[in-house]
Amino acid sequence: MKTNQLSLTFSSIPENVGITRLLIASVGAQLDLPLNDIEELKVAVSEAVSNAIIHGYHSNPNYIVYLDLDITSEMFKIVVKDEGCGISNIEQAMLPAYSTDPERMGLGFVFMQTFMDELRVESILEVGTTVTMIKHLKQTPISSH
Repeated sequence: MKTNQLSLTFSSIPENVGITRLLIASVGAQLDLPLNDIEELKVAVSEAVSNAIIHGYHSNPNYIVYLDLDITSEMFKIVVKDEGCGISNIEQAMLPAYSTDPERMGLGFVFMQTFMDELRVESILEVGTTVTMIKHLKQTPISSH
């Protein structure tokens, strides 16, 4: 099985959310995904990256966010990792409208769950958070003549 892996590390600044969206859109286009799927992937990755920057690092630009992509013919795995403050209660953080920032709607994890086929969140206080998102790729059936 052919695998493509990409890793990107970047500063924890808001401008880099847009770069990750472009990267995901490019990969989605190479995978010949429908436009709607690409849009959903872009939203999911931007929510995960924004969470790392805003909540994990409290918008401090002096940290690094890690993005790993693992693509096979069957799935597209996106891992976003930070080494920030961590999440004290993952179940609570994943509830709709929950946010530690009153300026935020608290829908990031809801979007990730809705748009991805699998979502795993692992977090350790003062160590960081890893968000793993998987989109299963539909196999095109081989037509028989």
